[in-house]
Amino acid sequence: MALEITQALLNAQSPDANIRKIAEDNLKQFQEQNLPIFLLSLSVELSSDEKPVESRRLAGIILKNSLDAKEATRKEELLQKWVALDPSLKLQIKDLLLRTLASSTQEARHTSSQVIAKIAAIEIPRKEWPELIGRLLANMTAAPQNQQENIVTWLKQATLETLGYVCEEVSPQDLEQDQVNSVLTAVVQGMSQNESNSSVRLSATRALYNALDFAQTNFENEMERSYIMKMICEAALSKENDIRLAAFECLVSISSTYYEVLAPYMQSLFELTSNAIRSDEEPVALQAVEFWSSICDEEIEIQEECEMGDDDYSSAPHSHFIKQALPVLVPLLLETLTKQEEDQDQDEGAWNLAMAGGTCLGLVARTVGDDIVPLVIPFVEQNITKPDWHCREAATYAFGSILEGPSLEKLAPLVQMGLPFMLTALMQDQNSHVKDTTAWTLSRIFELLHAPDLKSSVISPSNLQQILGVLLKSLQDAPNVAEKVCGALYFLAQGFEDSAVPMTLSPYLHEMISALLSVADRKDAADSRLRSSAYETLNEIIRCSNLSEDAKMIEQLLPVIMDRLEQTMKMQIVSSDDREKQGDLQASLCGVIQVIIQKLSASDATKAAILQAADRIMSLFLGVFGCRSTTVHEEAMLAIGSLAYATGPEFDKYMPEFYKYLEMGLQNFEEYQVCAISVGVVGDICRALDDKVIKYCDGIMTHLLKDLSSSMLHRSVKPPIFSCFGDIALAIEQNFEKYLPYAMPMLQGASEVCARLGGQDEEMIDYGNQLRRGIFEAYSGILQGFKNSKAELMMPYASHLLQFIEAVFQDKDRDESVTKAAVGVLGDLADTLGVSTSMLFKGSTFYIEFLGECLESEDAQLKETASWAQNAISRVLVS
Repeated sequence: MALEITQALLNAQSPDANIRKIAEDNLKQFQEQNLPIFLLSLSVELSSDEKPVESRRLAGIILKNSLDAKEATRKEELLQKWVALDPSLKLQIKDLLLRTLASSTQEARHTSSQVIAKIAAIEIPRKEWPELIGRLLANMTAAPQNQQENIVTWLKQATLETLGYVCEEVSPQDLEQDQVNSVLTAVVQGMSQNESNSSVRLSATRALYNALDFAQTNFENEMERSYIMKMICEAALSKENDIRLAAFECLVSISSTYYEVLAPYMQSLFELTSNAIRSDEEPVALQAVEFWSSICDEEIEIQEECEMGDDDYSSAPHSHFIKQALPVLVPLLLETLTKQEEDQDQDEGAWNLAMAGGTCLGLVARTVGDDIVPLVIPFVEQNITKPDWHCREAATYAFGSILEGPSLEKLAPLVQMGLPFMLTALMQDQNSHVKDTTAWTLSRIFELLHAPDLKSSVISPSNLQQILGVLLKSLQDAPNVAEKVCGALYFLAQGFEDSAVPMTLSPYLHEMISALLSVADRKDAADSRLRSSAYETLNEIIRCSNLSEDAKMIEQLLPVIMDRLEQTMKMQIVSSDDREKQGDLQASLCGVIQVIIQKLSASDATKAAILQAADRIMSLFLGVFGCRSTTVHEEAMLAIGSLAYATGPEFDKYMPEFYKYLEMGLQNFEEYQVCAISVGVVGDICRALDDKVIKYCDGIMTHLLKDLSSSMLHRSVKPPIFSCFGDIALAIEQNFEKYLPYAMPMLQGASEVCARLGGQDEEMIDYGNQLRRGIFEAYSGILQGFKNSKAELMMPYASHLLQFIEAVFQDKDRDESVTKAAVGVLGDLADTLGVSTSMLFKGSTFYIEFLGECLESEDAQLKETASWAQNAISRVLVS
């Protein structure tokens, strides 16, 4: 029986902190001591129109949060608690929720819709609550009693909203086709112009958006498909803005989900979208542009997969909608570019019609290549010198947007002709928007069309000095412009990396470094992304520099950056904002030091500078850690990994003080990226110290095993942990024996998880590949670690490992890195265990086909590994 909780719910929202705290504690205690009655009481509160809106609102929120959570472990825990409830009590709660759909209070109806969907997400996959869809559909045909038309309208609107939420929560395979048909019929009827209430039509259109994934069979039927499309197109012409917006959102979804059946409707869809882009409210116009962006995404994917020879896509229909619409679509998109907002260059999160149009234009360029150029260049030429800044900015944006897709041969002459003009605009144009977009366009040019080895590279010895002069001077411009200029310098430097042409940035390096350090010191740099952009650009310039020419200058930069990092320790911290600014600046400076360490460590001739400075560098990194009481600075941790690699066995002297921070990192489940970086640093330390790391291994292995066992830690950290087992085993060799009883069951369990990770979900396929690669790297390190002593310890695990390799061989979703790792372990197995494995290999002949496949690969490294593995197995079999 439900209990009265109205006052407790109202008190929990009291402005008086004491009253609020007592009420929250009482509600929590009630929930923990008697969950079934607590949930029933909340449902009664939510369903009662006599109760205050405030108490009903909170009742609904608590009810929803008692059924679902973002965090996977908590979500599963709540699911199990609901499942365990008495069926009759669950029935009571569900009936109360369904009754609330007819409430006179819109907020109660809305919350009840969401709660019903959360319960459906638990019960429908379990084949429970089979009557739900029928109950909801019955609401759609309810007749008004005693002139209570409002109640019927409210009920219809809330029911459609509920159907939409249910479709959002459950998977298409969880509903029978006849249920799907009935839901779609009800939803489409709710969209009809015959429905006089606009809120019902809006809920129906939004419900259709969520139901589209269920409509596969319906979209295969031409009559049903055409009827659904007709209703959406009618909704897209509705006089209500919200309904038009929802209808265009449906069209965007259909453009990707049902691309292959869109051809008969494209003429109508072009007219609808073009009218919306030209004259509708901006939110609707944005969705109309998004429709064409989505079509581009589909056609780009089909083209890319066909080029890669993917059989699934070679048979996929390519309707060339963009190519066909090109003569009218491009002018339409170019029109949008002049609809900029006055302050969009100051707002990082800005998104408007001009930006959406430029983004879509870029996708069109990637879709059709050279064909877009003659349609855009006249617009650029007509607008680039106009007095109105909107025209000049639009022309520059149009040019920058089409630089990816067309061929270098087509673009290079145009860029070479336009480059001097753009450099002048960056220096002299009076409008900040134009300068901002010009700097962005230059960065795109350098990113996509600049590499000295290219026959038509836009950078040459004759214009490099002028380009750099303009860019370095423009670093003094407004922060938003200077930030884009940093991007241009970044890609300019990147283009010179590994160049065979004797043209480098060496003569300008000192000037570039000085200019970027000055930018980082600007008073206005800390309030935007300018400071971090300046340091990121400095990193790229160092990374891409020519070590034989630039080593001295990079060595001189190191103490400058160390001094700056030391200064951050003295910053006055009086607020959380101060702490954040300190952390951001330390992150940038640690990043620069890391790049300098990596660059100078690449040669024995220059590594001495790092070894000489190592004590001070490490002291500074430890100082950075000391600025935080509970978390580890991830950039400092990354840099320490590079320092360990550079200093090798000498890093041992830093371990006593550093180890506590390494432990903090390995235990940081909340900031899982920090945990992942810390795991990587363990690998760096193992490679640096070899068997000297042994005195820390008990603690490290304990933390790694805890991490693997934790359901709280993000799954992406687990593959690197397995790789780390291999690093530790390689470093301490036979001393890894004590960890085998703990590590091997983990590896075997993970390999069994891999077998269950099949399916078409790309994210899961990618995770499965990462996990298998991590497992193989662990086995490889452990096998090689035991090769010279106690190899027999691995014999009990050999059969399971061989079965795992065979399962991976059978899986066609494996990527090449997994194949390489699997073949390497196959060789390690034979090489380490020798003749003991002969019976295993004789009884498991899949490896012959596997190695044969690898030996035919075009990848030289894979062929070499496969050949080595084949020889290792052959030696075993002839012994």
